Amino acid sequence: MSMPLRTGRSNQKERTRAAILAAGHEAITSGGEVTMPDVARRALVSEATAYRYFPDLASLLRAVLEGVWATPQEAMRPVAGSADPAERIAFATQALLREVVAYQGAVRAMIAASITKPAAGLRPGRRFGLIDEALRPLNDTMAIRDPAGFEQLKRSLAVVVSAEALFTLTDLCGLAPEAAIASIVATARAVTAAACRDPAR
Repeated sequence: MSMPLRTGRSNQKERTRAAILAAGHEAITSGGEVTMPDVARRALVSEATAYRYFPDLASLLRAVLEGVWATPQEAMRPVAGSADPAERIAFATQALLREVVAYQGAVRAMIAASITKPAAGLRPGRRFGLIDEALRPLNDTMAIRDPAGFEQLKRSLAVVVSAEALFTLTDLCGLAPEAAIASIVATARAVTAAACRDPAR
């Protein structure tokens, strides 16, 4: 079976796309606001060219972040041997929020995009994978005995284990990032422990 020939044009397109992704990664780790003009400048391409490869900033950021974030299983590896859902959710919460702090320019841009285009599915929903992995020990217990309660626990944690919660505490309550993370970790742990203690579950 013959392999398709790769033309110089297709190679150039791949190089351009790779350059834009690399520039996006550089931009999100710079600590400042992330914009498409800034990414284009870093990639040494025009803004119009950047938009030909990525229709909006959110789609670019999603592609960049998916390339740097560990999978939920990889992120949770340090507590893989623990069967305590409260301990596991505390670890998952801290892991997620430290990523948010590290890439907050990109995260803020994606939140803004998802507010203006809520039906577009622009955000990667990383919290849900981490919550599912953290609560995995409950799949054979609470999830079977009380499926409605299990789903409610997940929904409660989706509110707590979030960039929005972090930015509420830092931007509106004036907490330093570390203090905000500690507060949210404590809340996530308490919510999970309370759900697991409920005799009905």
